[in-house]
Amino acid sequence: MQEMRKGLVRDMIHYHGSPLGTAQDLPTFYTGRHALVSYAHPGDLGVIMECAQTFCLDNGAFSFWKSGTPVDWDAYIVWVKALSRHPNFDFWLIPDVIDGTEDDNWRLMFKYGRSIPYAVPVYHFHESLEYLEKLVVNYPRIALGSSAQWATVGTESWWSRMAEIMSVCCDSDGIPRTKLHGLRMLDTGVFSRLPLSSADSCNAVINSKAIKRFGMYPPGSKAGRAAVIANRIEAHNCCPIWIPHGQEAFQFHSAEL
Repeated sequence: MQEMRKGLVRDMIHYHGSPLGTAQDLPTFYTGRHALVSYAHPGDLGVIMECAQTFCLDNGAFSFWKSGTPVDWDAYIVWVKALSRHPNFDFWLIPDVIDGTEDDNWRLMFKYGRSIPYAVPVYHFHESLEYLEKLVVNYPRIALGSSAQWATVGTESWWSRMAEIMSVCCDSDGIPRTKLHGLRMLDTGVFSRLPLSSADSCNAVINSKAIKRFGMYPPGSKAGRAAVIANRIEAHNCCPIWIPHGQEAFQFHSAEL
């Protein structure tokens, strides 16, 4: 078992959300990193395509939902299709309705999910586990999106719901049955406990504005501050298998035998 676990360990991909919104020093942050570009906020796309190792495309549903802005999904598909030809493109999120029903989102997947390769559906926490099973067996990667009463990542109830989700996504050994992407899950206390292939958040971009958090001698540029935060995040990896809460101590003890 110890050898199996060693073989499963690999680097999770940390996708940093954009836009950072500065000018000349954008390459300082994005060079060598992985980035997520939202259809709702594509301002840094040109620099990301030139400098990032890889990038993925977010449909912007969360931003559009919060602002009450209607979305032209056909235009989004045209946008994705053009960018998907770039050699550093990884995957894109299929259109979804944040507070919609399973039928709403299944119809969007049926309409758009096969139009461009590397399509990833979003499973919302409030949707049924039966619906999750359909996604797990039909897609090589799915994205997990916190929603409804589980909208806040990392709460006690959120972890309880995540345990139910992992029981579907993983086999009896805790190994994911499909690749898992965590939406807004770049908190090290979160992704280090989950067997994710990748995760994203705007943590580095948003918190780069909070100069006081850097102490007496903060980096002089916004990109420099974002890089400090991103480096701290990237120093951590995911957990190679799902370990239900309360069994972590047993797992580490067993690995020493």
